[in-house]
Amino acid sequence: MRVKRKERIDRGIKARCDDIYALLSLKEISYVVAPKVCFVLFILTIPLLKCFLGYYWERVFYLAILMAILAISWELLSYIGLISLGQAFVFGVGAYTSGILNINFHMPVLLSILLASVFGALICTLILFPASKIRGIYFAMITLCIPMFFSKMIEATEIFGGTSGISGVSSINNYYVEMYLAAFMLIGAFFCLRRLMSTDFGLLIRGIKDNEFSLMASGINIYKIKFFVIFLSSALGCFAGACMCHYYQFVGISAFSLDYSIIPLSCAILGGVDGFAGSLLGAFIVCPLSEMLRGFGTLRIVIYSILLIIFILLVPEGLFSYISRKYHQLERWKEI
Repeated sequence: MRVKRKERIDRGIKARCDDIYALLSLKEISYVVAPKVCFVLFILTIPLLKCFLGYYWERVFYLAILMAILAISWELLSYIGLISLGQAFVFGVGAYTSGILNINFHMPVLLSILLASVFGALICTLILFPASKIRGIYFAMITLCIPMFFSKMIEATEIFGGTSGISGVSSINNYYVEMYLAAFMLIGAFFCLRRLMSTDFGLLIRGIKDNEFSLMASGINIYKIKFFVIFLSSALGCFAGACMCHYYQFVGISAFSLDYSIIPLSCAILGGVDGFAGSLLGAFIVCPLSEMLRGFGTLRIVIYSILLIIFILLVPEGLFSYISRKYHQLERWKEI
């Protein structure tokens, strides 16, 4: 008589560490690959949902993709111990930079988005980098004030169109190019950043958050690492802002709205800060949920806040961390 016992699937296929597997069957390969494949397929099928969901929900999911990119940029900063309350700053700078390049310098849309991501990130880095020497609530308060300062400055000085903003910005004429540009950026940023954080350089990035003085004592220039991380995070945020600018064909001081600081933070808290996947999952919950509650008027803010608090209390580790833990606890019967 054959005797069988239950065995966790991951313990049967993982060898030595989480990145080395002993794959003996198609089921075991599926166990490792399926989550990544499902994620990619989900993102790539979003543009195809327009035929079934209509223009309104297509706009909601496009916003979710951009907010996912913005949430990933927020989480990247958190790995060096910087908690930002001003992601609206990088979002707004990217939107304004792309709009100005397109209107004043007559640059094509795709080139405007590319240059806005690079030069906008450089502007944001030069402003945020000096503040990176302080951490905690002090850095958070500085980042909270910066977008407010820029919005009030534009309003008071009437530069960049003042309160009227910049209108007539060119849009990407092809719907699928517009959607897949954001989708591929999200997929690329997600996998590249996960790969980056698994390298030795990623270990140094995490080390800054844990104990930057130990790294400095080891002769490592932490300021170069901080500059790189802030620039990379800002580039992602500026890209999201630039895409939003061309999507609405308008950019105004609303680009510096507090919403674009709170949403990525909510996404990361709800999904969990766990290898960028939590922020991504949170974005695809927060944005559609916010739109579904829009019919309640101002009461939706109360309902939205209550639901968010319930999520935090019930699943403090984050929704993705909880799902991931349950997934890795799946068992199978194995002959002894």
